Amino acid sequence: MTSPTPLIGVSRPMLKIKELISHVAQTCLNILITGETGVGKEVVAQSLHAESNRSKNNFIKINCAALPETLLESELYGYEKGAFTGAHKKRSGKFLTADKGVLFLDEIGDMPLTLQSKMLHVLQSGEFSPLGSDQDFKTDVWIIAATNQCLEEKIKDKTFREDLFYRLNIIKIDIPPLRERPEDIPALVEYYLKKYLSEYPKSNAVKPDSQIMERLCTYHWPGNVRQLQNCIKKLMVLNSWDKIFEELPIDANTPETSSSEDRSQAKLAGSGMHSPDYPFDNDSGSRRMKIISEFVDLSTSSEKLFEDISLKKIKKLASDKVEKEVIIFVLEKVGWNRSKAAKILKVSYKTLLYKMSEFNVNPPMN
Repeated sequence: MTSPTPLIGVSRPMLKIKELISHVAQTCLNILITGETGVGKEVVAQSLHAESNRSKNNFIKINCAALPETLLESELYGYEKGAFTGAHKKRSGKFLTADKGVLFLDEIGDMPLTLQSKMLHVLQSGEFSPLGSDQDFKTDVWIIAATNQCLEEKIKDKTFREDLFYRLNIIKIDIPPLRERPEDIPALVEYYLKKYLSEYPKSNAVKPDSQIMERLCTYHWPGNVRQLQNCIKKLMVLNSWDKIFEELPIDANTPETSSSEDRSQAKLAGSGMHSPDYPFDNDSGSRRMKIISEFVDLSTSSEKLFEDISLKKIKKLASDKVEKEVIIFVLEKVGWNRSKAAKILKVSYKTLLYKMSEFNVNPPMN
């Protein structure tokens, strides 16, 4: 049995998650882990198991999205011989295998409605019957569920039971996407480099220098930690960071040769803020000053200006301005349907609501 991946992160959100894990791991209360695909929901579940008094017992995972309804039911509860065509022998389900341990229900939002009611009964009573059996079995399982969907929206759409949601959501752990915690990237890169260099000892992959690390930290990582992990795996074979960056979307990853000024211009140009009297192909001083004045008060003294000016701060202001314009653009295109907008923008529903609140984006008054 391989050791579980450790929970890596030094950012404030990850430190809070680690603290929460240490507080709830011994309680065995049902936990719902939310976050985008690839953020590390299973790693959090394994950390909960490792810190609990069930750590010596089984950690059983089942992906609710990977199996058709009939197969998912038999996998969860097991079946008797002859229960259905092809059931040539008795088989125990995951609930029985995970007894005294943890059952990790991944992608719980994709569980069919017909199975949700049976799941609710098991969570309430701790009892279940295998398919084709009239015998009830008692189970002591710690349920940890995970989803990349907004279950509150699915409840509104009547595709997820509200009572099951509240049974699962006793403790909620929301994992932010990697782009919102770039300070975790160096530690993740170091961990996966060490891990895969031991697995690929003949690899000539080198550790990233400061320029490469900056590029890694400024990339938006739509696939989150899983994408970063796969990039390090690929590095073991390609032995070239340049080749890794070549395969990342160019509009999301800034070339090494571009300057901070070029990056600001690209962001502003992409937002549609330029106009005939605001040319981007002119390298004049007035054009540069106009860009800077968007984010810096140039009326102050030079001494005060140089104290306050910060590339990090300007980058954040420019990024926020572009994000706000893009969010408004997409919301207007989908008639302010936030669920659709979140899917188009490839962020969680909760992240979109947070951004709308942060940027004070509100639907037009009727």
